[in-house]
Amino acid sequence: MPAPEPFRPALLIVDVQEDFCPPNGALAVPGAREIIPIIDDLLHLPFVLKIATKDHHPPNHISFASTHPGAVPFLSTCTITNPANPAETYETQLWPDHCVAGTPGNALVPALAAAAAASTASPDARLDAVVEKGTDARVEMYSAFRAPLRSPPLASATSDLAPRLRAARVSHVFVVGLAGDFCVKHTARDSAELGWRTYVVEDAVRSVGGAQAWPGTVAELEALGVSVVHEGGEEVGWVRALRGSLTE
Repeated sequence: MPAPEPFRPALLIVDVQEDFCPPNGALAVPGAREIIPIIDDLLHLPFVLKIATKDHHPPNHISFASTHPGAVPFLSTCTITNPANPAETYETQLWPDHCVAGTPGNALVPALAAAAAASTASPDARLDAVVEKGTDARVEMYSAFRAPLRSPPLASATSDLAPRLRAARVSHVFVVGLAGDFCVKHTARDSAELGWRTYVVEDAVRSVGGAQAWPGTVAELEALGVSVVHEGGEEVGWVRALRGSLTE
Protein backbone atom coordinates (compact mmCIF):
# COMPACT_ATOMS: atom_id res chain seq x y z
CA MET A 1 0.00 0.00 0.00
CA PRO A 2 1.47 3.41 -0.92
CA ALA A 3 1.97 6.15 1.63
CA PRO A 4 -1.03 8.39 2.27
CA GLU A 5 -1.15 11.86 0.75
CA PRO A 6 -0.11 14.22 2.18
CA PHE A 7 2.55 12.42 4.17
CA ARG A 8 4.77 14.66 6.27
CA PRO A 9 5.80 12.50 9.24
CA ALA A 10 7.33 13.59 12.53
CA LEU A 11 9.27 11.50 15.06
CA LEU A 12 8.64 12.09 18.77
CA ILE A 13 11.19 10.50 21.11
CA VAL A 14 9.66 10.57 24.58
CA ASP A 15 11.76 10.89 27.75
CA VAL A 16 14.75 8.69 26.92
CA GLN A 17 16.66 10.05 29.90
CA GLU A 18 19.20 8.60 32.30
CA ASP A 19 16.78 8.40 35.24
CA PHE A 20 14.52 6.11 33.21
CA CYS A 21 17.34 3.76 32.20
CA PRO A 22 19.03 0.87 34.05
CA PRO A 23 21.23 0.27 35.87
CA ASN A 24 21.33 3.50 37.85
CA GLY A 25 18.16 5.38 36.93
CA ALA A 26 16.00 6.53 39.82
CA LEU A 27 12.91 5.29 37.96
CA ALA A 28 14.54 2.72 35.67
CA VAL A 29 12.24 1.15 33.07
CA PRO A 30 13.03 -2.53 32.40
CA GLY A 31 14.93 -2.93 29.13
CA ALA A 32 15.01 0.80 28.44
CA ARG A 33 18.49 0.85 26.92
CA GLU A 34 17.50 -1.87 24.45
CA ILE A 35 15.49 0.64 22.42
CA ILE A 36 18.33 3.12 21.88
CA PRO A 37 19.77 1.46 18.72
CA ILE A 38 16.29 1.30 17.18
CA ILE A 39 15.68 4.96 17.96
CA ASP A 40 19.05 5.79 16.41
CA ASP A 41 18.00 3.97 13.23
CA LEU A 42 14.73 5.93 13.16
CA LEU A 43 16.61 9.19 13.67
CA HIS A 44 18.43 8.58 10.39
CA LEU A 45 15.15 8.40 8.45
CA PRO A 46 13.80 11.46 6.61
CA PHE A 47 11.15 12.61 9.07
CA VAL A 48 10.24 16.25 8.45
CA LEU A 49 10.62 16.95 12.18
CA LYS A 50 12.50 15.06 14.91
CA ILE A 51 11.79 16.06 18.49
CA ALA A 52 12.90 14.60 21.81
CA THR A 53 11.05 15.32 25.03
CA LYS A 54 12.34 15.47 28.60
CA ASP A 55 10.77 15.29 32.00
CA HIS A 56 12.23 18.44 33.57
CA HIS A 57 10.95 18.51 37.12
CA PRO A 58 11.58 20.93 39.96
CA PRO A 59 12.76 19.19 43.16
CA ASN A 60 9.38 19.63 44.88
CA HIS A 61 7.27 18.19 42.07
CA ILE A 62 3.84 17.00 43.15
CA SER A 63 4.35 13.56 41.60
CA PHE A 64 7.28 12.77 43.91
CA ALA A 65 6.42 10.64 46.93
CA SER A 66 9.04 12.64 48.85
CA THR A 67 6.79 15.70 48.53
CA HIS A 68 4.03 13.95 50.53
CA PRO A 69 4.91 12.88 54.10
CA GLY A 70 4.35 9.17 54.58
CA ALA A 71 3.82 8.42 50.90
CA VAL A 72 5.43 5.39 49.25
CA PRO A 73 6.72 5.48 45.65
CA PHE A 74 4.73 3.28 43.23
CA LEU A 75 2.04 2.57 45.86
CA SER A 76 0.71 5.94 46.99
CA THR A 77 -1.36 8.39 44.96
CA CYS A 78 -2.40 12.00 45.35
CA THR A 79 -5.18 14.21 44.06
CA ILE A 80 -4.13 17.05 41.77
CA THR A 81 -6.35 20.12 41.49
CA ASN A 82 -6.44 22.55 38.60
CA PRO A 83 -5.00 25.77 40.11
CA ALA A 84 -7.47 27.76 38.01
CA ASN A 85 -10.52 25.62 38.82
CA PRO A 86 -10.78 23.77 42.16
CA ALA A 87 -13.64 21.67 40.77
CA GLU A 88 -11.34 19.94 38.26
CA THR A 89 -9.20 17.23 39.85
CA TYR A 90 -7.49 13.99 38.92
CA GLU A 91 -5.63 11.24 40.73
CA THR A 92 -1.99 10.46 39.98
CA GLN A 93 0.50 7.83 41.05
CA LEU A 94 3.50 8.93 43.12
CA TRP A 95 7.05 8.16 42.00
CA PRO A 96 10.61 8.31 43.26
CA ASP A 97 12.28 11.67 42.65
CA HIS A 98 13.39 11.60 39.02
CA CYS A 99 14.58 13.81 36.15
CA VAL A 100 15.07 16.80 38.43
CA ALA A 101 16.39 19.79 36.50
CA GLY A 102 20.15 20.11 36.84
CA THR A 103 20.79 16.51 37.93
CA PRO A 104 22.59 13.79 35.92
CA GLY A 105 19.38 11.77 35.75
CA ASN A 106 17.68 14.58 33.84
CA ALA A 107 20.06 14.18 30.89
CA LEU A 108 19.13 12.55 27.63
CA VAL A 109 21.04 9.32 27.03
CA PRO A 110 24.34 10.01 25.23
CA ALA A 111 23.13 9.07 21.74
CA LEU A 112 20.27 11.54 21.94
CA ALA A 113 22.36 14.20 23.65
CA ALA A 114 24.75 13.98 20.70
CA ALA A 115 21.85 14.25 18.24
CA ALA A 116 20.65 17.36 20.05
CA ALA A 117 23.99 19.14 19.82
CA ALA A 118 24.80 20.84 16.54
CA SER A 119 28.51 20.18 17.04
CA THR A 120 28.15 16.40 17.40
CA ALA A 121 24.97 15.47 15.51
CA SER A 122 25.13 13.59 12.23
CA PRO A 123 23.54 15.85 9.58
CA ASP A 124 20.81 13.29 8.79
CA ALA A 125 20.12 12.38 12.44
CA ARG A 126 19.94 15.75 14.14
CA LEU A 127 17.14 16.53 16.56
CA ASP A 128 15.22 19.65 15.61
CA ALA A 129 14.23 20.42 19.20
CA VAL A 130 14.10 19.15 22.77
CA VAL A 131 10.77 19.90 24.47
CA GLU A 132 10.72 20.02 28.27
CA LYS A 133 7.64 18.96 30.23
CA GLY A 134 6.61 18.57 33.85
CA THR A 135 8.14 21.91 34.81
CA ASP A 136 5.16 23.11 36.87
CA ALA A 137 5.50 21.63 40.36
CA ARG A 138 1.73 21.69 40.88
CA VAL A 139 0.62 19.20 38.20
CA GLU A 140 1.59 15.90 36.61
CA MET A 141 2.28 16.02 32.89
CA TYR A 142 2.74 12.62 31.28
CA SER A 143 1.88 13.88 27.81
CA ALA A 144 4.48 15.88 25.94
CA PHE A 145 1.65 18.14 24.77
CA ARG A 146 -0.21 19.10 27.94
CA ALA A 147 -1.37 18.22 31.42
CA PRO A 148 -4.79 16.54 31.65
CA LEU A 149 -6.49 19.81 32.59
CA ARG A 150 -9.15 21.18 30.29
CA SER A 151 -11.33 23.59 32.30
CA PRO A 152 -9.30 25.70 31.69
CA PRO A 153 -6.00 24.34 30.36
CA LEU A 154 -2.95 25.39 32.37
CA ALA A 155 -0.55 27.45 30.26
CA SER A 156 2.44 26.49 32.41
CA ALA A 157 1.71 22.81 31.71
CA THR A 158 1.16 23.12 27.97
CA SER A 159 4.26 22.72 25.80
CA ASP A 160 5.06 24.21 22.41
CA LEU A 161 5.01 20.77 20.77
CA ALA A 162 1.70 21.19 18.94
CA PRO A 163 2.67 24.57 17.45
CA ARG A 164 5.97 23.06 16.28
CA LEU A 165 4.17 20.21 14.52
CA ARG A 166 1.71 22.58 12.89
CA ALA A 167 4.45 24.95 11.74
CA ALA A 168 6.19 22.03 10.00
CA ARG A 169 2.88 20.99 8.38
CA VAL A 170 3.19 17.53 9.95
CA SER A 171 0.47 15.08 8.92
CA HIS A 172 1.51 11.90 10.75
CA VAL A 173 3.24 11.42 14.11
CA PHE A 174 5.41 8.44 15.10
CA VAL A 175 5.96 8.06 18.84
CA VAL A 176 8.71 6.06 20.59
CA GLY A 177 10.43 6.11 23.98
CA LEU A 178 9.68 5.76 27.68
CA ALA A 179 7.55 4.70 29.23
CA GLY A 180 4.99 2.94 27.08
CA ASP A 181 2.36 2.66 29.77
CA PHE A 182 2.62 6.30 30.86
CA CYS A 183 4.27 9.12 28.91
CA VAL A 184 4.31 7.41 25.51
CA LYS A 185 0.66 6.43 25.88
CA HIS A 186 -0.48 9.89 26.95
CA THR A 187 1.59 11.63 24.28
CA ALA A 188 0.16 9.38 21.55
CA ARG A 189 -3.36 9.89 22.88
CA ASP A 190 -3.03 13.67 22.78
CA SER A 191 -1.43 13.56 19.34
CA ALA A 192 -4.47 11.70 18.02
CA GLU A 193 -6.93 13.93 19.90
CA LEU A 194 -5.26 17.02 18.45
CA GLY A 195 -5.74 15.75 14.92
CA TRP A 196 -2.60 13.92 13.81
CA ARG A 197 -2.65 10.38 12.45
CA THR A 198 -0.57 8.73 15.16
CA TYR A 199 1.58 5.60 15.33
CA VAL A 200 3.50 4.07 18.22
CA VAL A 201 6.53 2.04 17.09
CA GLU A 202 6.43 -0.70 19.68
CA ASP A 203 9.95 -2.06 19.04
CA ALA A 204 11.22 1.29 20.38
CA VAL A 205 9.07 1.40 23.52
CA ARG A 206 9.49 -0.09 27.00
CA SER A 207 7.07 0.13 29.93
CA VAL A 208 7.33 0.74 33.67
CA GLY A 209 5.19 -2.36 34.16
CA GLY A 210 7.42 -4.46 31.90
CA ALA A 211 6.28 -6.63 29.02
CA GLN A 212 3.11 -7.66 30.85
CA ALA A 213 1.88 -4.04 30.89
CA TRP A 214 2.13 -3.55 27.14
CA PRO A 215 -0.86 -5.55 25.78
CA GLY A 216 -3.29 -3.55 27.91
CA THR A 217 -1.66 -0.33 26.76
CA VAL A 218 -1.94 -1.40 23.13
CA ALA A 219 -5.65 -2.03 23.60
CA GLU A 220 -6.08 1.45 25.12
CA LEU A 221 -4.15 3.09 22.29
CA GLU A 222 -6.03 1.29 19.55
CA ALA A 223 -9.36 2.25 21.16
CA LEU A 224 -8.21 5.87 20.88
CA GLY A 225 -7.40 5.54 17.18
CA VAL A 226 -3.64 5.17 17.59
CA SER A 227 -1.96 2.47 15.48
CA VAL A 228 0.74 0.31 17.08
CA VAL A 229 3.31 -0.61 14.42
CA HIS A 230 6.78 -2.12 14.01
CA GLU A 231 10.05 -0.62 12.83
CA GLY A 232 10.10 -3.08 9.94
CA GLY A 233 6.46 -2.51 9.04
CA GLU A 234 4.72 -0.76 6.20
CA GLU A 235 4.18 2.53 8.02
CA VAL A 236 7.87 3.11 8.83
CA GLY A 237 8.57 1.92 5.28
CA TRP A 238 6.62 4.94 4.02
CA VAL A 239 9.14 7.16 5.85
CA ARG A 240 12.11 5.28 4.38
CA ALA A 241 10.65 5.79 0.92
CA LEU A 242 10.66 9.57 1.39
CA ARG A 243 14.45 9.78 1.20
CA GLY A 244 15.29 12.49 -1.30
CA SER A 245 11.66 13.29 -2.10
CA LEU A 246 10.60 15.76 0.61
CA THR A 247 10.38 19.42 -0.23
CA GLU A 248 9.68 22.35 2.06
